[in-house]
Amino acid sequence: MFHQLNFRVNFSDADYANLLFPEGDKALLRDLGKRVAELAALPVMEERQKLWVDHNGLKRTRPLILCDPENGWNEIIPASRILCENSVARYWEYYLRKQIFWGEMMNDDYVVEPVFNLPYVYSEKPWRVKGAEGEQSVLKTAEGGKAYKIKAVLEDYDNLENDILRPQIDIDYKTTEILLETAKELFAPSLDTRINTVWFWSTGLTDDLVFMRGLENLMYDFYGDPDGLHRIMKLLADGTMEKLDFLESSGLLCLNNDGTFVGSGGIGFTDELPGKDFAGKVRLKDMWGLGESQVTTAISPQMFEEFIFTYQKPIMERFGLTSYACCEPMDKRFDIVKSVKSLRRVSVSSWANPEIMSEKLGHSYVYSYKPAPAPLSRPVLDQDNARKDIKNILKITRDNCVELVMKDNHTLGENPENLLNWVRIVREEISSM
Repeated sequence: MFHQLNFRVNFSDADYANLLFPEGDKALLRDLGKRVAELAALPVMEERQKLWVDHNGLKRTRPLILCDPENGWNEIIPASRILCENSVARYWEYYLRKQIFWGEMMNDDYVVEPVFNLPYVYSEKPWRVKGAEGEQSVLKTAEGGKAYKIKAVLEDYDNLENDILRPQIDIDYKTTEILLETAKELFAPSLDTRINTVWFWSTGLTDDLVFMRGLENLMYDFYGDPDGLHRIMKLLADGTMEKLDFLESSGLLCLNNDGTFVGSGGIGFTDELPGKDFAGKVRLKDMWGLGESQVTTAISPQMFEEFIFTYQKPIMERFGLTSYACCEPMDKRFDIVKSVKSLRRVSVSSWANPEIMSEKLGHSYVYSYKPAPAPLSRPVLDQDNARKDIKNILKITRDNCVELVMKDNHTLGENPENLLNWVRIVREEISSM
């Protein structure tokens, strides 16, 4: 089973001990690369790209559709279908097969591009507690659709500066360069190979805190140790700023104003980024960013503003365009978050009131609607109920700049047709508006 990241396969899981691809692997990858290039050249891809530019620019477009079924990819493309022998080649093959499925079968508004994005080979140590590195739970998506328990390793906030170890990034430049040359040789002239590393998904801070302190302990801290909570939030914010400074000053950032997944849903195509003074070196103000705090949905808006958003806002404002939220309901938080002038995309999950969010977002923000993935987890999709839900949200958001993003699928009920049928129903309902 392959570990899925947003739109990507986790290349970091590959075994980089052997960088020599067998000739059979090379031939297969070349053929797949050529097919991706053919799909990228279809006129519909250019049409979709323009749609995303207009949509992200808050112009009037039809509702856009985007699907990233996450762990469901392992049912769409099971590991048994991956034919390459070399470990690294297998991950490259999986990435290419995903692009081909998007281009041939999905029929959403994803844009297949004639590029092969190769991330740096690197390892990263997260925020952690000194002496507890071997015990600490790792921030990750649930593998195989299973749950996991977070082990709290930060007992208190008494000695934070000594207890907390900051993130460390170790880049293997030599291995990266070897793989870059291999990819260029394999995919030229079909695909443009480029170094493109997504160094972070969210800069929301609270996931990092929960994986040290534990969620239950954190909930008590808002009342039991507010001063300690402020101290660690400031420490996390300062450390995140330092990490961003390092990536920016080292020239490691990559533009995401293209087909890159941005926020917690949506494609990054925009003519507003990079900044007008862009000279080739990517800065945070040339990029989309994301803030969220899904783990603190149980606290009041006042506590959210005081303990969380106060520390998130300066980070968000470093980005040229920003998104906010993922699964947390934004009904009561939006009026706080909208103070970020670069805010453009807001996630509206199944836990939010869609009518309230429609009124609040208007046509001034992207209404990034996240339909519940649960109906797709059954062996057969209940198409009548799916159609009813889609019809309802399209009616509610008829005056919004809306996108429907299907994600967070732990399973497709072992039936990928569920996803294809869902997309078909959405398209039919959009056409009948």
